[in-house]
Amino acid sequence: MVDYPLVFRLRQQHSAPPIENVPEEVENQLSQLTLGNKIQPGQSVAIGVGSRGIANLQFIVRAIVAHLKRLEAQPFIVPAMGSHGGGTAEGQQEILESYGVTESFCGCPIRASMKTVIVCQVTEGFPVHFDAQAYAADHVVVCNRIKTHTQFVGDVESGLMKMMLIGLGKQEGAKIYHRAIKDYSFGQIVRSVTAEVLKKCSIVAGVGIVENGACQTAQIEAVSPEQLVEREQVLLIQAKKWMAQLPFNRADILLIDEIGKNISGTGFDLSLVGRKHLVHQAADEEYPKVKMIALRDLTEQSHGNAEGSGLAEFCRTRLLEKKDVHVTRVNAVTSGHLTGAMVPLDYPTDQEMVEVMLGQIGLTAPPDAKLMWIRNTREISEVECSAAYLPEARKRDDLTILSDLRPLSFDASGNLSDQHMNATT
Repeated sequence: MVDYPLVFRLRQQHSAPPIENVPEEVENQLSQLTLGNKIQPGQSVAIGVGSRGIANLQFIVRAIVAHLKRLEAQPFIVPAMGSHGGGTAEGQQEILESYGVTESFCGCPIRASMKTVIVCQVTEGFPVHFDAQAYAADHVVVCNRIKTHTQFVGDVESGLMKMMLIGLGKQEGAKIYHRAIKDYSFGQIVRSVTAEVLKKCSIVAGVGIVENGACQTAQIEAVSPEQLVEREQVLLIQAKKWMAQLPFNRADILLIDEIGKNISGTGFDLSLVGRKHLVHQAADEEYPKVKMIALRDLTEQSHGNAEGSGLAEFCRTRLLEKKDVHVTRVNAVTSGHLTGAMVPLDYPTDQEMVEVMLGQIGLTAPPDAKLMWIRNTREISEVECSAAYLPEARKRDDLTILSDLRPLSFDASGNLSDQHMNATT
């Protein structure tokens, strides 16, 4: 019989307040660019929208559409998501619609296609692909959240520039660029392709979004193509200051309720769990240091894409049952991130899984294990923590203890609650 650690819940403080009126801020930002000097009445404008679960995404996109319509332009939405959605136009449109980005809500057509045009060759020796419908438009607006990349480090990581490569490059472009990154640095490929896209693909504006640690919209900035590279670097610095973090820098066990492409490109944010640089462990100077990660489920919005599951040691069997092997492999092969599609050890119940994990933490007795339990790597304002963390939590001004110590509560089937983060404390 295993003695499980007792747990308590805490809340983390986040410094950046959310924007009160998101559509109004989008309009204010776009108005400062005076796009009417470039966009003529009747001209078409493609709006690139990605596959991540971005707070207020549908409202931001609708506000961009409304601004362009006030200029008497003809906007339409293009899925900018590489190989996601199984590498099909229908799959990519379905992803957009699952985020509320629909034709009826946003007020313009969605034109989903996997066709690209080859814009040019870059000096590194590969072709630049760009969505055919966006390329045919008179102008292109790219809209994306700016954040750390799950694998690469640099002054530009994930954001507007990445969308112009991998997102609008569709599956063919994504495959080429990820191959090139194996021979050159991520930063070199991003800058090389971006320079050509900005010159040849009629980019008229970018709308950069930065979220706070609670995954709320904290900053929106519209940028001209001339400012795009410089401003993305600045916004990335801000995003890193505001990004969510686990409350403690060491753990024996991390339980994650759900992973999915709507949460992160690797299903869960590797920066947040200390797995960005190495597989299944933190690099020497990387924190947090988590011995073992267990994944409890796959989000519906991931549409069967379980990319990233292979980066954890354990999972519930139900995650594998929801996995679409074909969709996951398409994403893994396109990105060159094969490890993410591999299969962790799976168990049918949480109780079996946690019991095995507690037997793998070394000489620490199970009741003294350092265990954290989160919903996903986007929602960590509140965290369930084991009793081993309580002394430190009591001393920290940035943490609020929300509950007394209590047992991990397994139901009659041996599973933890899927609604534990909604429960009152």
